[in-house]
Amino acid sequence: MPRKTLQLITNPEDDRPVFLAGSFNDWQTADAAYRMTPGAQAGTFSYTFDFPADLTHIEYKYARGGWECVELGPYGESTDNHRRNIADDWSSPDQVANWANAGLHYTEALLPQIVVLNEAFEIPELIRTRRVAALLPHNYYETDRHYPVLYLQDGQNLFDDNAPYGSWGVDKQLASMAGRGQGDFIVVAIDHAQDKRVSEFTPSFKTKLGRGDGQEYCRFLAETLKPYIDGHFRTLPAAEHTGIGGSSLGGLISIYAGLLYPSVYDRLLVFSPSLWVVPNLPNQLADFSWTFQGKIYLYGGEAESSTMVSNMLRLKEALEARATPGQVEFRVETDPHGQHNEARWGKEFPKAVEWLFF
Repeated sequence: MPRKTLQLITNPEDDRPVFLAGSFNDWQTADAAYRMTPGAQAGTFSYTFDFPADLTHIEYKYARGGWECVELGPYGESTDNHRRNIADDWSSPDQVANWANAGLHYTEALLPQIVVLNEAFEIPELIRTRRVAALLPHNYYETDRHYPVLYLQDGQNLFDDNAPYGSWGVDKQLASMAGRGQGDFIVVAIDHAQDKRVSEFTPSFKTKLGRGDGQEYCRFLAETLKPYIDGHFRTLPAAEHTGIGGSSLGGLISIYAGLLYPSVYDRLLVFSPSLWVVPNLPNQLADFSWTFQGKIYLYGGEAESSTMVSNMLRLKEALEARATPGQVEFRVETDPHGQHNEARWGKEFPKAVEWLFF
């Protein structure tokens, strides 16, 4: 009966026990029989298996209890299962960078400076007003640097701890990134339109939700708001330093903005886009002159719907078919356990912006 010892190195400051869940116990978490033994050095653990002679390999994950405390990657993202062949050398330990529900570590002094531009910023294209805020680097007023800018939808859900649907925690994520030397950019948060949110975030062509006000809203962002931001803050105004993004319908309108204004945005951050609204979008792309040149980050969770990831991949294929080789760089990230919520998008945020801008 083969005997193998699995070793783990992780954050020594987290004192929760570590359990194994995998193909050997029907993926049961917090299984006392598979609780790892702490090592002499803080943050080290081990577990010794006795395998049946006919077993060839195992797949597994680490958790600090249930799935809500599962291991995460360096940016707080979900990770693939580990796999080890029984016949291989197991002397090399696994390493886990982060854990779910362990809390985001950041220094308060590095929190961005949040400047509310106007509680009722005028949107002449739609005869409406909106709160717009800028999240500036913590040391913005101490330097003369110019910064990239990322325009994000659904501002109510980006940094307000009391948001009704939860928050991305962008302010805390920026502070955490600044601690790693990666927070040097400006986020512009545009509140959504409450009861008119769906209309503003729906493209102005035939969709399952009718024809929306998306074209006028995108015109406001590109032709009114961006010039205002560039005129009042030290920005890098070129398209290669300008991004737009959002989640759900906010992700959909960000794609549309990239199609309408490819000379304005070279960076698209698209989380869990509501592509079900425009299932024929790949064919409708023929109506656009696809001159976008830059990067597109696509994220979707498989637990959101049965079509989220497949629709996202169809979109990527359609955009690639419209682009010339080397014109557009894509990164697609999926999460088998990812759900449709602000907390999950907040965890994806630093990984996405690091790839898009740095």
